[in-house]
Amino acid sequence: MTVSPVKTSNRTIGCGKLAVFAGPCVAESRDLCLRVAEHLTKVCDKLGVQYIFKASFDKANRSSGESFRGPGIDAGLAMLSAVKDQFGLPVVTDVHESAQAAQVATVADFLQIPAFLCRQTDLLAACAATGRPVNVKKGQFLAPEDMAGVIGKLRATGCKDILLTERGTTFGYHNLVVDMRSLAAMRALGVPVVFDATHSVQLPGGLGKASGGQRQYVPYLARAAAAVGIDALFLEVHPDPDHALSDGPNSLNFESAAKTIEQVKAIYELTGQYL
Repeated sequence: MTVSPVKTSNRTIGCGKLAVFAGPCVAESRDLCLRVAEHLTKVCDKLGVQYIFKASFDKANRSSGESFRGPGIDAGLAMLSAVKDQFGLPVVTDVHESAQAAQVATVADFLQIPAFLCRQTDLLAACAATGRPVNVKKGQFLAPEDMAGVIGKLRATGCKDILLTERGTTFGYHNLVVDMRSLAAMRALGVPVVFDATHSVQLPGGLGKASGGQRQYVPYLARAAAAVGIDALFLEVHPDPDHALSDGPNSLNFESAAKTIEQVKAIYELTGQYL
């Protein structure tokens, strides 16, 4: 299936060259963001992989109101700007409310819509109106073909650069399962597809006041997704996942992230001849 590549000033997703969206779940601090960006830039440059830095300025859907949400939009965008300035990287971050879209677009190269919000028409329209590429995570409650409606909403507001991300489907309580067919089904809609390997091993609400995770399975799912066919890999990466302020149980450390990216690239290149 031919997809319509998504372009920024220095990255093209869906062009036959693997892209990686990766960074800490939340922008805990400027120093952390710069540290992760520096490490992953070296990894991806060595492997010849396109790298886009990812971090959220707010996690508005934490399991508990007591959980750390992030630095907020102003401080968070300043951290993302620092990453762009120091490493020349494009960045992606979540948008939770329509009113945030225009401000986020002044910094972010890609706007990301969280899975729980993927059908919110006003939010989709606000992100589309910025002119930035929009990455929409498929809701844990949706069939992959249902994302055709999401694409339609974005295009109706003028958005031409659209990415869809698979991040697992609700499988009973506190569990997710990845149906690898969904990658092919969403790519058949004509847009590049991203596989979020770390959120796919999340155990939503599994720790009571926070989500759990099974990071040991990330490499397996990532390799499987690459074999099916993806345009980009999404990873949450932290130098010390056990002490991360959000999504630590499903985040990878530096060593594991590097190994996973290397393995995915090898399979991606083999699979490319069939796509």
